[in-house]
Amino acid sequence: MLYLFGFDRIGVAVSDIFFVDPQPMKGQEGAERGVRLELRRLETGELKGSIYSARPITVDRPIWRVDLLESVSGTPGSFDRTHHHPGVNGWEPGRRVFDPQLSQEPLKWLRERLSDLEGVLDQAGEPRDTVSEADVKGLRERAPEIVETVARLLDAVRSSPVPEGAEVATSVRASWL
Repeated sequence: MLYLFGFDRIGVAVSDIFFVDPQPMKGQEGAERGVRLELRRLETGELKGSIYSARPITVDRPIWRVDLLESVSGTPGSFDRTHHHPGVNGWEPGRRVFDPQLSQEPLKWLRERLSDLEGVLDQAGEPRDTVSEADVKGLRERAPEIVETVARLLDAVRSSPVPEGAEVATSVRASWL
């Protein structure tokens, strides 16, 4: 499932994810699943037809990523693999950052971060003029709705069966993001 919240120059993409890292860090072995959220650049294109035609929209490269992940073999609700990537280099995420507050209260942490777009940009090393005032205001106003969507998707992920063969897989990535 993919959800997209679009503002002016940026959007928030939210998707379920199932992941088996082919080169896991120590203590991060095994399958993980959860919800990935990315702050993405948006671009609108020119109309391809009449004034009534659909407008092309490009969901472009990520600026920031949050992975609300749990190990498949662990306890649901543990958020034992939850982390964020404060910066992104092109299309590649920066290092995983494990924040105790993010794992303890992930939805509260997420809502606070989404309500502080300028702070997220600063931490990501992105210029503030990457976004418009409409982006800042829109994201702040829609943060509760986005977090509610993330919560619903987390519930859906936890109630869905683990993909067949996951326990023996050495590399898997099933997600829109």
